[in-house]
Amino acid sequence: MKLWAKNTDVQKEVEQFTVGNDRELDMYLAPFDVLGSLAHITMLQSIDLLSKEELELLKKELVKIYGEIERSEFKIEEGVEDVHSQVEYLLTQRIGEAGKKIHSGRSRNDQVLVDIKQFLRYELKQIVGSTKQLFDTLQSLSEEHKDKLLPGYTHLQIAMPSSFGLWFGAYAESLMDDMEFLLAAYKVANKNPLGSAAGYGSSFPLNRTMTTELLGFGALNHNVVYAQMTRGKTEKLVAMALASVAATLSKFAYDVCLYINQNFGFISFPDHLTTGSSIMPHKKNPDVFELIRAKCNKLQALPNDLTLLTNNLPSGYFRDMQVTKAVIVPAFQELEDCLQICNYMLQHITCKDGILKDEKYKYLFSVEVVNNQVLEGVPFREAYKNVGLAIEAENFKIPESIHHTHEGSIGNLCTAQIKAEMEKVIKEFDFEKVEKAIENLLK
Repeated sequence: MKLWAKNTDVQKEVEQFTVGNDRELDMYLAPFDVLGSLAHITMLQSIDLLSKEELELLKKELVKIYGEIERSEFKIEEGVEDVHSQVEYLLTQRIGEAGKKIHSGRSRNDQVLVDIKQFLRYELKQIVGSTKQLFDTLQSLSEEHKDKLLPGYTHLQIAMPSSFGLWFGAYAESLMDDMEFLLAAYKVANKNPLGSAAGYGSSFPLNRTMTTELLGFGALNHNVVYAQMTRGKTEKLVAMALASVAATLSKFAYDVCLYINQNFGFISFPDHLTTGSSIMPHKKNPDVFELIRAKCNKLQALPNDLTLLTNNLPSGYFRDMQVTKAVIVPAFQELEDCLQICNYMLQHITCKDGILKDEKYKYLFSVEVVNNQVLEGVPFREAYKNVGLAIEAENFKIPESIHHTHEGSIGNLCTAQIKAEMEKVIKEFDFEKVEKAIENLLK
C-alpha cells in the first residue's frame, strides 16, 4: 500500500532500492507518527473537516495502535511503504471511511518531519539524562580524590602538579558545556513543522498553533518552506551536539588508557572489568575505554556525514533526505551505550595515592619554587633563571607543600559552581511540558 499509488505499479527493483531499510527505521518513528496524527485530527475537527463522532472514533483507535507499538505488537506489513501508510491502513481497515480522512491538510513530507522532530527531542532527553548521570559521577570522584596529586603534562612531558580532583572535575565541566550544545539542539528540534504539507502549506484553514500546543512543542516553524528546509538541518545540529558529548568521552577514554598503562600506573580497575590476551597471560586490557574512544570518534563524523548528504540541495523536498534517518537514528543508542558503560566503569575505578613522591616527578614543582621566590620579592624572570640554574646544577629542592587557591585550581575546584551552572542549563529543557502534552493526547 502506498499513499500516493494510482493505477501504475512501480518496478520491483525500483521499489526495493527506493524503500531500502526505511521500514525498519520507521519503527523508531511509529509512536511519534501516532501522536502527530492525534494532534492533527483534533485540529481537523476544530476546523470542521472531521465530525466529533469521527474524531472520537479515530482517537480511540489511534490510542489503541499506540498501545500496540508500546507492547511491540505493531509492524509495518510487507507491501506497505512506510509507517504513515501502515497507520492509515490500520485505521481504514478497522473503522472504515473515517480512517481515509486523517491525511487531509498534510503530506508525508510534514508527517515524517514531525515524527523525526518528536523522535529527536525524545532521544535528546535520554542523552541529557545519561550525560547528567556521568557528570554527577565525575563530580563525586573529583571531590572524593581531590587531595590525591597527579602529574600534569604538556606535550606529554611532565609539567606541573595536578590532581585527580582537577582531572575528574575537568571532564565534568566539559560535559556541562556539552549540555549547552544539547540544549541548543533541543530547542531547534522542539519546533513544530506540521501543517507545512509538501513544503508550501495548504488551502485548508489549518490551525498550526493548535497542533504545536497539542504536541508540546516549544514553538512553531512558521514559514512552511523553511519547515521543509529543517529536514537534514535539524539532524545535523543534533549530530553536532552528540559529537560534542562524544568528543569529551573520547578524550577522557584516551586519558584512562594512558593512565592505566603500567608506565603510568595512576589508576586501575578490577580484573573482571578488563580483558586478557590470548597469548600474554599478564595482560589486563582497557578494552571498554578503547571502544568508547573508537565509537565516539566515529560519532564525531556524524555532522560531516549529514552535511555531505544535504549541503548541495536547493529548497523543497528531495528523496536524499530519507538517507539522513540511517545516519542519525543509530547514533543515539551508540552514544547512550558509551555514556552508560563509562559511568558504570567509574563506579569501580581505583586512584593511586602518593604518585608524586616518585623522584622522576620532582621537577613538576619547579614553577612552585619560582612562584615562591616571586612572592618573596624576586622579579619573575630572575626567579625563573635561579630555578633553571638549580635544576642544571642538580641541587633543586622540592617544596614541602603547594598552595593553589584561585578559582578552578587544585585547592579550589569550584565543584559547587559548576554544578549550579549545569542545573541552570537543565532547567531550560521543558521535558515536563512535552510529557504532559503527550499524556493529554493519549487520554
